[in-house]
Amino acid sequence: MYIADLHIHSKYSRATSRECVPEYLDLWARRKGIDIVGTGDFTHPAWREELNEKLVPAEEGLYTLREEYRLHDACTDGLRRPRFVVTGEISSIYKKGGRVRKVHNVILLPSLEAAETLAQKLEAIGNIHSDGRPILGLDCRDLLEITLEACPDAVFIPAHIWTPHFSLFGAFSGFDTIEECFEDLTPHIHALETGLSSDPPMNWRLSALDGYHLISNSDAHSPSKLGREANLLDISLSYPALSHALQTGEGLAGTIEFFPEEGKYHYDGHRNCNLCLSPAEAERYGGICPVCGRKLTIGVQHRVEQLADRGEDVRAPGANPFESLAPLPEVIAGSTGLSATGSKVSAQYESMLRQLGPEFPILREIAPEDIERAAGPCVAEGIRRLRAGKVERSPGYDGAYGKIQLLRPDEIDALNGQISFFLGQTPAKKGPARKLQKRAAKAESAPAESTPTVPSGPLDGLNEEQLAAVTAPERTVSVSAGPGTGKTKTLVSRIAYLIQNRGVKPSEITAVTFTNKAAGEMRERLEKQLGGKRAVRAMTIGTFHAICLQLLTEHTQGVNLLDEYEAREIADEIGKAHACKLSPTAFLQEVSRRKNGLEPSESAFSSEAFDAYQECLHTANVLDFDDLLLQAVAMAEAETEKNAKWAKRFHYLLVDEFQDINALQFRLVQAWNRNGKSLFVIGDPDQSIYGFRGSDAHCFARLEESFPAMRSIRLLKNYRSTPEILRCALPVISENEGSQRLLEAQHPSGALVRCVTAESDLSEGIYIAKEINRMVGGIDMLDSDAGGSLR
Repeated sequence: MYIADLHIHSKYSRATSRECVPEYLDLWARRKGIDIVGTGDFTHPAWREELNEKLVPAEEGLYTLREEYRLHDACTDGLRRPRFVVTGEISSIYKKGGRVRKVHNVILLPSLEAAETLAQKLEAIGNIHSDGRPILGLDCRDLLEITLEACPDAVFIPAHIWTPHFSLFGAFSGFDTIEECFEDLTPHIHALETGLSSDPPMNWRLSALDGYHLISNSDAHSPSKLGREANLLDISLSYPALSHALQTGEGLAGTIEFFPEEGKYHYDGHRNCNLCLSPAEAERYGGICPVCGRKLTIGVQHRVEQLADRGEDVRAPGANPFESLAPLPEVIAGSTGLSATGSKVSAQYESMLRQLGPEFPILREIAPEDIERAAGPCVAEGIRRLRAGKVERSPGYDGAYGKIQLLRPDEIDALNGQISFFLGQTPAKKGPARKLQKRAAKAESAPAESTPTVPSGPLDGLNEEQLAAVTAPERTVSVSAGPGTGKTKTLVSRIAYLIQNRGVKPSEITAVTFTNKAAGEMRERLEKQLGGKRAVRAMTIGTFHAICLQLLTEHTQGVNLLDEYEAREIADEIGKAHACKLSPTAFLQEVSRRKNGLEPSESAFSSEAFDAYQECLHTANVLDFDDLLLQAVAMAEAETEKNAKWAKRFHYLLVDEFQDINALQFRLVQAWNRNGKSLFVIGDPDQSIYGFRGSDAHCFARLEESFPAMRSIRLLKNYRSTPEILRCALPVISENEGSQRLLEAQHPSGALVRCVTAESDLSEGIYIAKEINRMVGGIDMLDSDAGGSLR
């Protein structure tokens, strides 16, 4: 019995790993236990050249890696060598039946020479150089005809037939029947690739598919993802035998499947809003996202139900068996509570391969007792449950992968005998961590400094409106604080009042700011107000992103952030690959707009480019700053035991610059304070300046809709400006929506306001620079010499 993964990609496809080269494909095929692996991307000339250099013929139509390119690996040396078969995927985007169709097809060929012949024919039709998976404006029926004319021995297979955006039955751009797509050439289609988000039972619900052979492949964009799905073949090693199995079913013994819930398009939903819905729930909302009002992405399960003519319990006649598995790192993670991408899971994975052999035998065949000796009771029990199908699944949706869990935390602790953890025993740390632990313990137990800062009272120096805001007892308080009204003083005094007058524990207080500088300033003021750093240490103070990173780091492992340089580099590469004329900066702004549920501002930005960017991040296991918020929202909105542990720190939540929050941050505020005791927001609706990324001054009104009993307070006394400035500014600001703006100047009268008319933005800037130069007496030696009398 052989295992084959026929649909993969090379480094020449967009959003793929640079390690998608023959050497690493061979290495990971050995590690997985895969016998036949597709080359992928045969249309790309540079890839064909590399394949010709590094592969040598083996059995008829199959190849192996040249010995000099073979990578040494202690886990797999001595195992049988994987075979390569020439394959590729082509994206057809064209108009048919009054609709734009976007369909992907996989092609298997008997030789590299055949690949050269077919590639030359396709090059006359479209660009096959820019992407390993080329996009051609070619009807699928015509592509099939050209393929068979160039190579009658080719095997032509519709790829991942249910994926919403690019597939035969896709909800957005596919067909309802195979005959609509391939017309008179339909009899030349014998096999269908089911894709990660569906499994054989889902496909059995369509009687129209009974005559087709269902196959499964990984569509891997990095070598480590090989074998997520695969085929079981009882054949001799040769291309003719492989082709015969795929086209007749003889020798196709079954498939290895992803749990379809793990696929990233299984359920309906809206990733930008972190909304996952079953088909029935999506129907209730009419296919519209209840969060942002845009169309939902219809998932595979929903699309299957739309076309199905059978119930869920029907088995298609002559259907092959299948096994549902998960990659071994995910199994280790789901059995231990660790992160699948963390260093501990990676070390465990390597150890298991060294002791037990390749991944598929571990998952399918090796006795649980042997697994327990090599990896411990949790992983052994997890594999038992995996084989029995006892897996808890959280479905993927709208491009976000689903997740599996094999053991609950209490089961993990019971198997490991770590009950002492719940009795408060903390494992001893070593090295620098142990030193820091000792230092922290020493600081906690040390007596107060001999000359402590004398704290002032939290209500000292407050005016009437500030005092009302600081002491407001209501569950939700909204403070509108115009410029110069003492916003930061009010916020700091509110926190001090909660601790000193109402007895709130500092560990139950979280204050959110919009910049790290503001967070630092707030800490400094609180340290002065409360008498030292110790009183502030237990609070959570930071930006939305900093707090989200802290929470995700505490409850997951391997949170890697994409830096600005890497983001620009990825944006540049993907923009070029998709003929997107946006600059990297503009590209990233469009990505951010989409993730925040906003309409694109640039027509040049496509969904394909966005998906490529996200796939690249997923492959590299990194998050950008919007992903950081999205994952934190998903975690915060879930009802889990982990959430209950950190929810106390948000019992008293305070948000600065509230007018600048966008819809996603608004959801974070709601989720964090869902079970809270107090929510206090402060800001100025007239200073909402981040509309380009979704902020909206109407957030105050939205908050009142969520909390009808909210108390609203307006600060009126301005301590920054003279009466003359306010008399000019207030009539202008009052043009905004809402009631008349009132600010009372606390400064005495000053100079009259001057009006300057400039010819351009540049002229205005030059004038302002000169005025600043004049007011400070010059900024260099020449200015000082020339204007020494100015003071």
